[in-house]
Amino acid sequence: MSLHATSDVNRIEAPVTWKAYIICAFASFGGIFFGYDSGYINGVNGASVFIHMVEGPDKDALSSSHQSLITSILSAGTFFGALAAGDIADMIGRKWTVIIGCLIYMIGVVIQMITGLGNALAAIVAGRLVAGIGVGFESAIVILYMSEICPKKVRGALVAGYQFCITIGLLLASCVVYATEHRNDTGSYRIPISIQFAWALILGIGLLFLPDSPRYYVKKGHLDQATRSLCRLRGQPATSEYIEAELAEIVANDEYERGLIPDASWFGTWAHCFQGSLWKQKSNLRRTILGTSLQMMQQWTGVNFIFYYSTPFLQSTGAIKNTFLISLIFTLVNVCSTPISFYTVEKFGRRPLLVWGALGMLICQFLVAIIGVTVGFNKTHTDAAGNDIANNIAAVNAQIAFIAIFIFFFASTWGPGAWIVIGEIFPLPIRSRGVALSTASNWLWNTIIAVITPYMVNKDRGNLKSSVFFIWGGLCTAAFIYSWFLVPETKGLSLEQVDQMMEETTPRTSAKWRPHTTFAQEKGLVTEHVEQRNIPATVEESGV
Repeated sequence: MSLHATSDVNRIEAPVTWKAYIICAFASFGGIFFGYDSGYINGVNGASVFIHMVEGPDKDALSSSHQSLITSILSAGTFFGALAAGDIADMIGRKWTVIIGCLIYMIGVVIQMITGLGNALAAIVAGRLVAGIGVGFESAIVILYMSEICPKKVRGALVAGYQFCITIGLLLASCVVYATEHRNDTGSYRIPISIQFAWALILGIGLLFLPDSPRYYVKKGHLDQATRSLCRLRGQPATSEYIEAELAEIVANDEYERGLIPDASWFGTWAHCFQGSLWKQKSNLRRTILGTSLQMMQQWTGVNFIFYYSTPFLQSTGAIKNTFLISLIFTLVNVCSTPISFYTVEKFGRRPLLVWGALGMLICQFLVAIIGVTVGFNKTHTDAAGNDIANNIAAVNAQIAFIAIFIFFFASTWGPGAWIVIGEIFPLPIRSRGVALSTASNWLWNTIIAVITPYMVNKDRGNLKSSVFFIWGGLCTAAFIYSWFLVPETKGLSLEQVDQMMEETTPRTSAKWRPHTTFAQEKGLVTEHVEQRNIPATVEESGV
């Protein structure tokens, strides 16, 4: 069986079929978990029936401590779920890990639904904690799965689809909350909670019919299954030169990486995530810190302040009549802006998106803060009922407009960009754990921000009002500097070529790097002209 490979290492690549698009697009459906769970709690926390269930019939708002606990507990569960998911994905496969996550998620939804039968606070907290573990499985492994199955020329656009599904989830949550806000029964919060069950059912059942990652099968030494999986994903027969070339490269890269990790035990593989020097591009420690810090920076932008707390925050201005509608508009901006990244991430690359996106965000955040402390939200008077009302409604509207523009910059750059990069920078032997650590970092900082925000902005606590945007603006400035100096360009490269690029360049020179050979050529599985296929039946036969 012959394989025609040339010195142009990008030449042998299967054409992208509609089947590949559909498979990857369906996998990204898992983002709806993330988005809906992040979005519905914003409205539920403002529902009067729910507030009375938790605080008592004489209360009109959740206390800072309860609001913080209910909002942040999901992220705490997701942090631990994401950490555990990496090991499980290496044991049973990527798709089965996500399916288990769906089952855990559904259990969490059922627990949340019993809020009216006893202690409402305990039920909602326990249910969100369990659901969070399921979301952790999904959020870590869907990105891993998609990065490993997507064709390289459209990998960034397809993985960006995950962020788009997050925005769709946020939009659906806003629509459901908006539709139920005037209900005077438990449906005002139980309906938004119960709809989550459908997302887990759709994703879990659908994944049963999709192939697992060919890179997972190569890692386990099952090359026949890897070939069948790759054939389904690329829409090509096993004899296709495209399949042979891609499989040869995956096998050769796995052999190379296995040679760098003599200790393949559970502890040894985790330890290898932290081996190396911060100053060397080849270092796994550098990649782990890059992945975890990138997700940290995404949370530092302050975007979840908008989606978690915009309703109570805008209510406190006294200037906005329908805060639920404004939250819905923010979510629509988020949804409509994200598809822009499908084009820009492949046209301009990952690095420019993160750099210029951070610049746009920091400008908007500082404008919101400056307007607020000079003529906007912070300048108020007290009405007859004792409520603070903003003096200048036009200034408050300008703040809302700049918040919407900030969401545009986030949704079209950092929202998808951070997820795309963490799925690309880790070598195969530690990829599942590296992506899990990065995702866990996202949820850790998500939890921290969800916990501290009520204490920063609530009237009975910090009462920062618009001044909180100085904090987010400063952190967006840090994200701008970070992305300029530390984020490499991975556009147009296979996952194996990303390994080579990160060994041979610095972040600021990475965009100019071009592959000059392949791991398959270096390992002798293919040569530069017409060669005989020499892929071992199993990884063990290679002698590595």
